[in-house]
Amino acid sequence: MIKRVLVAVVCIPLMLVIIYVLPEVSIPIALSILSAIAVYEALCSTDFLKHSRITAYSILLAALIPFWVYGGGRPMPALCGVFIYVLLLFCEAIGSHKRIGLEKMGGAFFLSLVIPFFLSSFLRIRQREGWEFFLLLPFVVAFLSDAFALFAGMAFGKHKLAPELSPKKTVEGSIGGLAGATVCAVIYGLLAKPLFGMEGVRLWVLAIYGVLGSFVSQLGDLSFSYIKREYGIKDFGNILPGHGGILDRFDSVIFCAPLVELLLYFLPVVK
Repeated sequence: MIKRVLVAVVCIPLMLVIIYVLPEVSIPIALSILSAIAVYEALCSTDFLKHSRITAYSILLAALIPFWVYGGGRPMPALCGVFIYVLLLFCEAIGSHKRIGLEKMGGAFFLSLVIPFFLSSFLRIRQREGWEFFLLLPFVVAFLSDAFALFAGMAFGKHKLAPELSPKKTVEGSIGGLAGATVCAVIYGLLAKPLFGMEGVRLWVLAIYGVLGSFVSQLGDLSFSYIKREYGIKDFGNILPGHGGILDRFDSVIFCAPLVELLLYFLPVVK
């Protein structure tokens, strides 16, 4: 627990500096680094893909996607990049004399696109009016859902939520995460005017963000737990003491960020 707190003490101010102090380009740089590390962890820690060149291609693609989104997300560069990546995948597969199956190539392709594209929701949210308030919403919902689920589970947990995937998670913890994220999203909305000068925030909408965001955050956590149990590992890495790897810490955010982006479009917070 102490290690978790120390990581938060260091990482939260760093995140705020990247978002609000440094030039805008620092955000795609940070997301590119996170995406590259996450894909590396997913492919290497699981021993899913024992092929250094395909791993390198996948890491490079993951690192480039945030810059593609930052540059406007035009279709032609995307077609060019994915086309070259697929060509390289099949060249390696053909040269391996069937040692690399379609499942391995499909898994590498899936992870290399989904992780950075979902994380790049922060870049698309950054282009919205009022981004100063909105950009923190995925972190507020996902991280506080995790925290309240942990504390509620420790205090009240009796019924296992998904014992075959995550033995420590409980139904009571999950409910605590939902409730905590919802309350914190509303409180964050109350701070919109004094902190960001934003008027007309609909608190009931933020409550929906909290409920749905906590749900998909927990689903994201369980989804990556599914991968870990499938390959018999405890953590994806050890870069963050007390948390594990980048994927272990950001698994919930990877799912929550695109949800918040969609909700901002279909159910705006501000009238």
